[in-house]
Amino acid sequence: MQLDINEIKKILPHRPPMLLVDRILEIEPFKSATGLKNITMNEPQFLGHFPDNPIMPGVLLLEAMAQVGGIALLYEEKYRGLVPLFGGMDNIKFKKPVVPGDQLITKAEITKVHGLFGRLHTDGYVDDVLVASADFTFALKDPNEK
Repeated sequence: MQLDINEIKKILPHRPPMLLVDRILEIEPFKSATGLKNITMNEPQFLGHFPDNPIMPGVLLLEAMAQVGGIALLYEEKYRGLVPLFGGMDNIKFKKPVVPGDQLITKAEITKVHGLFGRLHTDGYVDDVLVASADFTFALKDPNEK
């Protein structure tokens, strides 16, 4: 099953410029998802990172990859409206720069869940070459709770 940007916006609370997933190519709710992010020169981070040699900042790559996992987490109706939060990041590896014109394909797998907490593994690819990977600890929070 694929999800377009309109479906993604119904699931994730993020909005541009922080919405970093353009399409979900495959999803198995609460298990895994594969997402696509088109990297384009007109994104605001490239004004300063770096104007003469644009490279997608690693922190935004991590955010894009985590958002794919967030869609797998929040897809089921009973989880809609919860906010996915980082609890930690481990085993982060950047293998190759990601630049405008690239398509980042993220494969995210939920590896552990305990209540509203868990772990997520992600791998990011450009042209079938691994460019980044990370493990995330997450929490799902009700935005109405203080």
